[in-house]
Amino acid sequence: MIKEILHNQTLIERFLKFCIVGGSGVVVDFGITYLAKEFFKLNKYVANSIGFVCAATSNYILNRAWTFASNDPDIMMQYFRFFGFSLIGLAINNLVIYLLHGCAKWNFYFVKLIATGVVTFWNFSMNYIFTFQ
Repeated sequence: MIKEILHNQTLIERFLKFCIVGGSGVVVDFGITYLAKEFFKLNKYVANSIGFVCAATSNYILNRAWTFASNDPDIMMQYFRFFGFSLIGLAINNLVIYLLHGCAKWNFYFVKLIATGVVTFWNFSMNYIFTFQ
């Protein structure tokens, strides 16, 4: 029972760290998405994808070093796993945006925030289980 409690505390601690790193990723994601969409006039889905990819890369670096304290020497394979789950997350992200903004006509940036929350649970689960096990 104590082992389970300690495991749950570690899991919660990692999730909180993952969320903090994700917060920095939101700044990267939203900032780059905004620049790409509003300044460079790119399609909203293309702009969203560029922002998401940049955030996923910065999130990998921070999660590897801080959240999971990984010392796996195969950094490239670990990055590709992390990035692969992020790409699936990107598809989920764009689907939420399509459904809530494209179909339901909700505000793009509000919907993007909702999509980011949904994808946070996906990314943490997959990376906790498969990337940084």
